[in-house]
Amino acid sequence: MDWDKLRIFHAVADAGSLTHAGDTLHLSQSAVSRQVRALEESLNTTLFHRHARGLILTEQGELLFDATKSMNKRLEAASARIRDSEEEVFGELRVTTTTGFGTLWLAPRLPKLYEQYPDLKIDLMLEERVLDLPMREADVAIRMKEPSQADLIRKRLMSVRMRLYASQEYLQKNGQINDIEEISNHRLICQSVNSIQVSAGSTLVQHLLTYDIPNLFTVNNYFGVLQGILSHIGVGVLPDYLTEDFPDLVRILPDLESGEVPVFLAYPEELRQSKRISAFRDFVQDEIFTHRKKIRLGEAD
Repeated sequence: MDWDKLRIFHAVADAGSLTHAGDTLHLSQSAVSRQVRALEESLNTTLFHRHARGLILTEQGELLFDATKSMNKRLEAASARIRDSEEEVFGELRVTTTTGFGTLWLAPRLPKLYEQYPDLKIDLMLEERVLDLPMREADVAIRMKEPSQADLIRKRLMSVRMRLYASQEYLQKNGQINDIEEISNHRLICQSVNSIQVSAGSTLVQHLLTYDIPNLFTVNNYFGVLQGILSHIGVGVLPDYLTEDFPDLVRILPDLESGEVPVFLAYPEELRQSKRISAFRDFVQDEIFTHRKKIRLGEAD
């Protein structure tokens, strides 16, 4: 198929009009029409229904438009990677991480990244499923365990522990907790032990449940657990990276915490020279350094 004809077809399908497509392509309406007609003849099919109010894709036209959209997206991505060799940092960067870390720690810090690189476009994909970086489901990942996929560059960022927290209002109303045995007098807010989560968090929850806790409020991510705590519903299990941004959280039973959870940043070997990856990696590392410094100062106080 003629690439130029496909480009013109895509513009017409996207605009829904020969005239508007011509304006975009800097071609006359008749030139656009001739190219579309020639493409239809080469494919021996009709790509558009022609109406007084514009053009509507036929079923065959829809199939071709899906293909040209995919081609266009790949060409744009290739163009951005080629331009990555320049000094500028711009274009789309697809970042995947867990719902909790993405909503509660990463997203609130992204304005600083945009201040440095206003032309960078972040596509943040929050899910517990581990996306396949070598197959380019995402460009860079922040995960709560070391990635096992091959051909990845890995960088350990920090360690996290799961701890117990409550709101001051909840404790004033329901009493302080000075001993783990007293947890059975309170509602526990946590992820279900059967939900996808770090094993250290699940282990801590299972340990707490041995104390015959009569009332549970379970949520399938840490954002929901946090909202439950801030709404004074009970005592919740949360990762310790939240203490900087939510200073009203009161830690319960300071001697009780989960095992260490390593946090890794990873990206495909082929993107080693990407300036977008480098900018994001350096930004996250700087933010974590600042975060850990504030936590240490807070603990010293």
